[in-house]
Order: sequence, then C-alpha cells, then structure tokens
Amino acid sequence: MLGLSQILAIIIFAMMFIAIVSGKVPRWVTAVIGAALTIIIVFLAAMKSPASVISVLNLEQLTQYRFWVPGHETIESHGVNWQTIIFIGGMMVMVEGMAEAGFFRWLCLLVARMVNYRAVPILVTFMLLSGFLSMFIDSITVLLFLTTVTIELARMLKFDPVPVIIAEIFASNTGGAATMSGDPPNIIIGTAFGFTFTDFAVNTGPIAWAGMLVTLAFFYLVFRKKLAASQDNSSATNQYPSPSEAITNPWLFKTNVAIFIIVVLLLVTHAETGMSVALIGVIAAVLTSLAATRQAFHIISRADWRTLLFFIGLFVTVGGLEETGVLKMVAEYIGEVSGGDIKLVIPIILWVSAFSSAIVDNIPFAATMVPVISQLALLPGLELRTLSWTLALGTDIGGNATPIGASANVVGTAIAEREGYAISWGRFMKYAVPAMFLTVGLSHLLLILRYT
Repeated sequence: MLGLSQILAIIIFAMMFIAIVSGKVPRWVTAVIGAALTIIIVFLAAMKSPASVISVLNLEQLTQYRFWVPGHETIESHGVNWQTIIFIGGMMVMVEGMAEAGFFRWLCLLVARMVNYRAVPILVTFMLLSGFLSMFIDSITVLLFLTTVTIELARMLKFDPVPVIIAEIFASNTGGAATMSGDPPNIIIGTAFGFTFTDFAVNTGPIAWAGMLVTLAFFYLVFRKKLAASQDNSSATNQYPSPSEAITNPWLFKTNVAIFIIVVLLLVTHAETGMSVALIGVIAAVLTSLAATRQAFHIISRADWRTLLFFIGLFVTVGGLEETGVLKMVAEYIGEVSGGDIKLVIPIILWVSAFSSAIVDNIPFAATMVPVISQLALLPGLELRTLSWTLALGTDIGGNATPIGASANVVGTAIAEREGYAISWGRFMKYAVPAMFLTVGLSHLLLILRYT
C-alpha cells in the first residue's frame, strides 16, 4: 500500500514527464516547477522533513575536498548529482570556445574536401565524425554544428540533407554510448557509481562501436541511392569554401584545440590522477576563459545554462521518488519478476530502457533508473557494473528511435526545420526504428555473451 508522500511524489514526477514529452513548455521550466512542488508538497507538507530537502539538494558536498579530488574513493551520489552538473557546465564553456575559434566548421569542411564533396562519402564520414566526437563532447553540441554544416554543404552540392542528418543523430547517440563523457546518461551513471572514463571505454565502448558498424552499414544501404541520385555534380569543387576560411584567429584556434586535448587526457587518466570529473570541468572552463580574454564573458554567456537548471530540477524530482521509497519498490519488483537471474535482468533493463527512452528524453529516464539499479545490485548474483553498462546502452541507443528520444535528436531536427528541411515523425522513425532494433538487439546479444 502506497503512502501519501509516495503517491504525491509519483503524481508530481508523472506530470513532469508528461509536460516534458508534450514540449509545450521549455523542459527546464517543467523540471524546476517539478522540483519546487517536490520540495514544498512532498518533503515539507507530507513528510514534514526539512532534512530531506537538505539531503536531496546535497550542497554540503561542494565544500568537501574529496568531492574535487576523491583519489580512488567513490563519491556517493544522492539527490542532485553535482558532479554531472559541474562537469557538463565546464564542457559547455569549452565547446563554446572551440566553436568561436571555428574548430567544428573547419573540421567538417576538411572532411568534406577529403571525400571530394560527394554526398554518399559525406554520409559515411560524417556519421563516423559524429560518433567519434560524441565520445568526448556532448552529443547536443556535436549535432548543433554538424547539422548546420551538413545543410550548408547540401545546398552547395544540391543533395537532400535529411538522410544525412538522421544518420548523424543516430551515430552521435551510439558513439556517445562508448565513453563516460559521451552522452548525458553516461555521465549521470558514471558519477553516481564512481566509474571512470576507462571503465566505460572498456565495457560499453566495444559494444557501442559494434553497433556503430551495423548502423553505418544500415544507413549506407538505405540512403546511398537516394543521395547519389539527388546530387548535382555539375559544379567545380574549387567553388566550395576552403576549411581554412573557418579559422578567423589562428592563435585562438590552436589554443582551444590544445585545451581540448588536455581535457581529453585528464578525462582518460582521471582514475590515475584521482581528479573528479567536476574538477576537470572547472579546469576546462577556466582554461577556455583565460584563452578568450576579453571574449570570456561572451563565451560563458552563450553556454546553455538552462540545461543545467533542467538537470538540477530533474535530480530533485527524482530525489522525491528515492526519499519516499518508490524507486526501492520498483527495484524489488524487477528483482521478483526476474528471480534475480542476470540473464533475465539484462534484457528487462536494456529493452525497457530502450523503449522508454524512445518515448521520453533519455536523460530523465537514466536519472530515474540509477537508484533502481543501485537497489537491484543488492540482490545476490546481480553485479552493479553489469547493470550500469546495460542501462547506459539501453538509454543511449534507445533514444535514437524518435525525434524526442534524446536531446541530440531534438537539436538536430529543430535546426533542420529552421533551415527549411522539416523532418516528420514518420520519416524519422521509418529509418531510426529499424536501426534501433538492430543495434539494441546486437547489444543484448553481446551483453549476454560477455557478462553471463
């Protein structure tokens, strides 16, 4: 029998999810309202527990040395995951600096010139570029610039950019599943359980890139004839912009590339150095701001701070479900249904995550499931690490199925529509759903083979 606080927490969470899916209100506004209602109605009115508010906000953690330099200890995650918030914020600032220096446009134009400005090779190389960049940079940012350049090239080369954009979206989410810093769900999972960049690269990496190869073959076979037929090859290649035109300030360009390399090295080695990802995010933001000098405020202000408000509100609302014991009940139910058999738990988590992330944004779903798998791991025979890799792959790849399944999807399709290439749900899902089933099915097989 559910208690009053549990019923109220579920209602608030459900209303927030419905509002996010509807898209009628900015999702950061929805999440902040959900957090406020959780604090006022659930924690203070129903539970009469100011201590629960303090526990979920978790601000005290920011003052602790081990939060920034934990060494080889695990940073306990409860309520607002400040590791995720600070890391993503710092990476946003770094990426804005790279964009200001022309890095992304330069890279895309360089790749396009390497394949002689042909539409089908652009499809293949831009998919690989999208998957690779998304391993280190948030997939939202990757799609923001990759979609813009794809449309620019499509207008010059006179081919339909929609197939390439759909393929790039799928590749960004799939490639992002390979590392801890790739997709936001991975950052949430990794920081919650103290996993490292290497942990993800070794475990989800091979499975994600096996999925990338299948995805690459699928989209190549589906789109190659349409792209080749739509392209006008009458224009001379010397009419197209040179990659060097994207670089307006060579010194700033080189400096930002160097900062990016330093941050990637810090991420790869943070298990050895003992630095937290939050500290790495701060370093990325500080170095970028110092390099930008007078433009620092402009770059910082361009970062998507509303997304961070969305994360904070989301963590508080999910904290309501955790504090009231709802998520523990969900974990116990999954444990009962599966009988604690890892061969049954893997497909349950993987496919439920995939289908759920296709319907709602995979970020709130991942945040909801983290406490669930934490409880599941208390059962004999269920390893937390295996459950974590399964959740990461399910949320990251499952989010590919619909235009709202992941934030990268929303960004890519919104830019396409703004530029006059509206992508309907039917057209998107016609290609994305079969590709999702192929990739999740492959992940299911590989997870069972490797971890059971």
